[in-house]
Amino acid sequence: MSVPASTTVFPKIPTLSDFSVRLIAWQREHGRHDLPWQNTRDPYRIWLSEIMLQQTQVSTVIPYYARFLARFPDVAALAAAPADDVMTLWAGLGYYTRARNLHRCAQVVVEQHGGRFPESVEALAELPGIGRSTAAAIASFAFGARATILDGNVKRVLARVFGVEGFPGEKKVENGMWLLAESLLPVNAIDDDISAYTQGLMDFGATLCARGKPDCVRCPFAVDCVANVTGRQRELPAARPKKTVPTRRTWMLLLRDGDTVMLEKRPPSGIWGGLWSLPEAADEAALAQLARDFGATADVSPLAPLTHVFTHFRLDIEPRIAEFDHAAIVASARDADTVWISLNELDAYGVPAPVRKLLEALQGSLI
Repeated sequence: MSVPASTTVFPKIPTLSDFSVRLIAWQREHGRHDLPWQNTRDPYRIWLSEIMLQQTQVSTVIPYYARFLARFPDVAALAAAPADDVMTLWAGLGYYTRARNLHRCAQVVVEQHGGRFPESVEALAELPGIGRSTAAAIASFAFGARATILDGNVKRVLARVFGVEGFPGEKKVENGMWLLAESLLPVNAIDDDISAYTQGLMDFGATLCARGKPDCVRCPFAVDCVANVTGRQRELPAARPKKTVPTRRTWMLLLRDGDTVMLEKRPPSGIWGGLWSLPEAADEAALAQLARDFGATADVSPLAPLTHVFTHFRLDIEPRIAEFDHAAIVASARDADTVWISLNELDAYGVPAPVRKLLEALQGSLI
């Protein structure tokens, strides 16, 4: 492992000529082989799993994947479904832009590709919600393409094994990693080798070379890995430069009428886009006015505040509860798209996780 790499971006890192051979052998003996989206060449199922697995753990994805396939067995069924149905099934999985892009992608595949996913990485990457790495994974698993993936797990593996310096999210570092990853692809490999290699990268990064505690004792690259040899497992890859995480604050109105509550449809874009949530206001006074507009009684009471953390900011939620006044003349508050639901009907609506938490707490207090 002493021959300089050919890439000009990382001129000092070593190469490992049998990297793919070792990885494929490891995957076939120790990798994951029984996940529900494995052992298939169906691009629809592979695509669905790849989108769900973005920034989400396998154990979380498995039940969602099963429910989606039961409701939408193929791309045509997903494309034809109402957006609300898609968002409802996705609720709780987070990163809701994925769900909107998933639905739109299915429609594009049906409308522009005759219901068949394109086979090339380039064509796949042009579809909504499919980036370069995801396109490569789909092409590799579904069509046996010799394509390079570079997700977070792979970046961690490359940074540790080859001693790549710098934050992988930085453009220059990421571009260099793409070149490195491409140079490591198996040469003249058959379809099964490509699939095993791609799956091996994913499995290796998710298990042995995990973020917190890598299992270097069982690693097939232990004697060559720069991070292991130099004791820098915790330093590589370099952490994201620290930035202050901004905090936002919002007031939510929980308007109830017996065991029913009012939900409001959120705009299609932005956080929780397209989901059903509680009406919001920017401050206490605006919340009080909103409550009057929606026909609440004068008595608006506070509930315990809660915080929800997003990728780039934290949201402090100040919930307020009020009873609906049947004698009130209700204003058309901001032309809202609202619905009254029983608390037992929550599963039929796509509701953000913190809002669901509030409603489930209310339901528990009524039992």
